[in-house]
Amino acid sequence: MDDFGKVWEEGIKRAADEAYEKEMDEINRQLKQEILIALIGDVNTGKSSTMNRIVGEEVAGVGAEPGETTVIHPHKYKDNISFIDTPGLNDVNTANSEVTLNYYKQADIVLFFLNAAGTVLSEAEKRSFEKIQGVNPNILIVLNKIDAADEINRLVARIRKETGGGYEVVPVSSRTGENIDRLRSSILEMLKKKSKDILFAKSIKEKSATANGWIIGASISAGAVGASPIPGSDIIPITGIQVSLLTRLAVLYNKPISKETAKELVIATIFGNIGKSIFRQIVKVFPGAGSVAGATVAGATTLALGYAVKYAYEHNIQINPANITKLYKKFREKAETESESESK
Repeated sequence: MDDFGKVWEEGIKRAADEAYEKEMDEINRQLKQEILIALIGDVNTGKSSTMNRIVGEEVAGVGAEPGETTVIHPHKYKDNISFIDTPGLNDVNTANSEVTLNYYKQADIVLFFLNAAGTVLSEAEKRSFEKIQGVNPNILIVLNKIDAADEINRLVARIRKETGGGYEVVPVSSRTGENIDRLRSSILEMLKKKSKDILFAKSIKEKSATANGWIIGASISAGAVGASPIPGSDIIPITGIQVSLLTRLAVLYNKPISKETAKELVIATIFGNIGKSIFRQIVKVFPGAGSVAGATVAGATTLALGYAVKYAYEHNIQINPANITKLYKKFREKAETESESESK
């Protein structure tokens, strides 16, 4: 390796170290937090089946029975995650209504369930919505059972209008699984604003869709950095993006990765792909087309690295430079093809 390569490698190592430390600090901070998710909706809105789909396993304590509920309390899903469930505030015993509303006030997210195949937004549901709206704006409306209803777009538009237009409405089918990934992503996006998305993603059994979202997001970020017209300016920030992604994926799959391993993987990817890395820098000399080419390579490289590590975790393959480099090569061509298509 020539002197330029050594300087480049040292810069990558420093960037990798900094990115790893920063990401681990954020992860460790998040894992000490607690999440409270409140669910409200009639017993026939499919709360339990939807939550089972979201987390990838059976969630006990979700699916309260209708009638005079006398005791409302959080149900522990995992150590730092709890659910609170009511069939509707009108069914809660008057003596406990203030306690129940206080739980909804504290909730990080309120999932308000409606049945697309029933009477959508009945008077009782509207009253419950207005009560919760008054104490917590972090509401996500879940329109379930869309497989048993027609004119879903019209229903969604009506719900938005009748709830003030300020809340996301996610139409899903807990029976078929339609749009469950979208709902999970919406939940994670809301938790991200509270810096609690990593905790939730790590705790649930369903990992793949979340991993895909993180990988694609990192690829887009790397592509944006790779579009910089200044030769060499993107290597350090792209290193940070890739190390942060590897660190998050390791936590997601509950398989910790050391700083040295994360650094080795990124360096192996860059120097094993040295021709394309240099190409990305050279083309920046040429205005316009150079930036597009740089963005394409940066995005594709990050995408392939992410998918390689994800595949290794999901198939119990040891995480080391040799294994990941082999997997990376398998995904690289596909990733580059996808990135080139998106850039056109």
